[in-house]
Amino acid sequence: MEKSRLETKVGLFVLLGLVLLGVLMIQFSKGTSLFRGTYTVRLHTDNVGGLKQKSSVLLAGVAVGTVEQIQLAADGKSVTVFLKIYKDYPIYGDARFVIEQAGFLGDQFVSVIPTANAQPALAEGAEVNCQEPFNLQEVARSAAGFLKRIDDTAKKLDDCVTDLRAQVLNAKTLSGFGASVTNLRAATEQALGAVTEINGLIQTNGIQVGLAVSNAVLFSARLDSLADSAQAVLATNGANLTLATKNIDDITGTVKQLAADVQAGKGLAGTMLQNPELATNVQTLAANLSVTSSNLNRLGLWGVLWARKPATNATAARH
Repeated sequence: MEKSRLETKVGLFVLLGLVLLGVLMIQFSKGTSLFRGTYTVRLHTDNVGGLKQKSSVLLAGVAVGTVEQIQLAADGKSVTVFLKIYKDYPIYGDARFVIEQAGFLGDQFVSVIPTANAQPALAEGAEVNCQEPFNLQEVARSAAGFLKRIDDTAKKLDDCVTDLRAQVLNAKTLSGFGASVTNLRAATEQALGAVTEINGLIQTNGIQVGLAVSNAVLFSARLDSLADSAQAVLATNGANLTLATKNIDDITGTVKQLAADVQAGKGLAGTMLQNPELATNVQTLAANLSVTSSNLNRLGLWGVLWARKPATNATAARH
């Protein structure tokens, strides 16, 4: 009887220990609690990396659930992750889901990043998109390609430097560069000597230069005075100049009118131009006057009268 009671007590003790051990394992494991309500959220992503079942779901660093299941989509191009979220922690529809890693070699987990919380909270079976984890190997491959391009660029740069040294930094080019530097030094020395001579010339002829500058200043002052005088004359005689200009305009108009009258046959000059016979007589008279003036100039007044007198006597004798 006592043995049976002892076995019963031992059995109850072992059963109680197993129950407590199970509860502790569930409580301290990554599984969900048996005494807390949960709801399911489906994540769609292209790659889950090293994410596993029972991985944690953290909201602002706080564990709010676990990864229940990971399934590959039927098309084999995406993955669906089922999350069990505690009902105590509502997650809004505008939150971002990212698969991250704890440290450099730590376990991966699902991080929930809240934003404005402007959309309604996620309900049972809600489907959202998830950002795939950081792929270190892909980055390493990209970095390897980038390093290869850098190596190729460095090799091309080395070839360019080699060609530059062969084409530019050869003995002939360096000797020519040395000659150019020598010529530049000689030219600099000559320029320095010229500057020194100019400085000496200025110092020697400083009085003359000062006098020339003074004369230039005086001449400029006189020009200013002359300009002021001319401006005063124009201001004083402005009315007379205007009247003279008006008179010139009137004379010009009169001459134009006279030319128009002559062209139209008005007046003596116009009549002569329009009457051919009168114009011929005027021309004959002008010719006779020209001959008479020529004889006066050549023989004088007495010569002309003496030359005409015998002609007059001969004419009278004939009569």
